[in-house]
Amino acid sequence: MSGAVAGNAAGIAAAIIFGGAVVATREAVQDVPPLSLAVLRFGQGALVLFVVLLAGARGLLRVERRDLPFLALLGAILYAAFPIGFNAGLNLTTASRGAVMLTTMPIWTVFLTRLTGREVLSPRQLGGVLLSVAGVAGVFLEGGLGLGDDASALTGNVLLLLTALGGAVYAVLAKPLFRRYAPLTITAYTMVFGAVMLAPLALVEGLPGAVADMGGQTVALVLFLGILGGALGYFLITFTLARLTTTQTAVYINLNPMVATALGALLLDEDITGTFAAGFAVVLAGLLLVNWPRSAPRPAPVIASVP
Repeated sequence: MSGAVAGNAAGIAAAIIFGGAVVATREAVQDVPPLSLAVLRFGQGALVLFVVLLAGARGLLRVERRDLPFLALLGAILYAAFPIGFNAGLNLTTASRGAVMLTTMPIWTVFLTRLTGREVLSPRQLGGVLLSVAGVAGVFLEGGLGLGDDASALTGNVLLLLTALGGAVYAVLAKPLFRRYAPLTITAYTMVFGAVMLAPLALVEGLPGAVADMGGQTVALVLFLGILGGALGYFLITFTLARLTTTQTAVYINLNPMVATALGALLLDEDITGTFAAGFAVVLAGLLLVNWPRSAPRPAPVIASVP
């Protein structure tokens, strides 16, 4: 399997897992506060990844000491600041508007990669990014954006925009590390740093009491979020980032809310509309445009010399 094919397969699998993680989070957060849930998710995920490394690839545990602060920074961005911004934003605005704000991540990524000179998109790829954003926006803005409802909604939307920017910053900063480290190594170290940074806030929030009060269903949801939605999902998206461009990876974020909505309809009896079906098709079309391999240049014709 070629690197591009493997990367796209991993991106699709990660989108499905993260969609399932959204549904699981909706249920688990009723019993476990959000930051405590994030610590349980990423703490478990990091533990699983380090166990895998210890059992089968100890050589991948080695990182240069000079890279540890940078890995800690990446962990702070994706596994600490991101869930804080996400939870704070959703407390002030609606889930539908939040989903639209997060779909700006590929646009931020295009801007940052172009600004740093690391990536230039073809017109087809740029059109695919905009198409995927439009597909999600069309679904989740069906009832109106409602920015003028109150100041808190506007604040929540801004927080989620900044959260999306943080995700793009992570992708751009992490990309050069793949020259030296495997995706599994980067995921394990950044995830454990993020979980450690979130832990003090989770303790204040009431993490010990929440753990003590968890029932069997909540335990199952937390295990799913840690093992699949944490360790496997984030490894897969990091694997994708190692094999595709930053923008090609970031555009998969737009598939997550669509998968979450579909799973919500399947598992939680939520409604699916014709607008959703059309929007889902548009998002898929955008993903294809961004990630479809470029045509190989035709070889120049060989002109025989006249003797």
